[in-house]
Amino acid sequence: MQNTLADTGPLVSLFRKSDRNHLRSRDFIAAFNGNLITTWPVMTEVCHLLPPHAVTRFMAWAADGGLLVIEMPGETIVRLQALMGKYGDLPMDLADASLVWLGGQIDLLDVITLDERDFSAYRTAAGHRFRNLLAAA
Repeated sequence: MQNTLADTGPLVSLFRKSDRNHLRSRDFIAAFNGNLITTWPVMTEVCHLLPPHAVTRFMAWAADGGLLVIEMPGETIVRLQALMGKYGDLPMDLADASLVWLGGQIDLLDVITLDERDFSAYRTAAGHRFRNLLAAA
């Protein structure tokens, strides 16, 4: 079973049929055999970007095993702040910083994202680059 980090974009497009990436995200996630792993900042961003009726469906899907949400200890804020400063020229938002931090913590470099430019620039604390599995889909 494969694991991958899940960014906001594919999750939003999965639940917004009018999104130009809906079919791409839907087909990838339907065929993916593994855990989609994310963070609370990503969950918050998805819920902010979706209309209320879609938030209800998204949360039910996530609760039914669609996502594995990883907790972040409070002291992580220092590392997130450093990452957001380092990539401030992009700029990096909290959701992206949380995924970069998490990828480094659990040694997971695979990600699904629509944000190909930024995730091609991001590196873990150990200097490893991410692989966007959705880009190859």
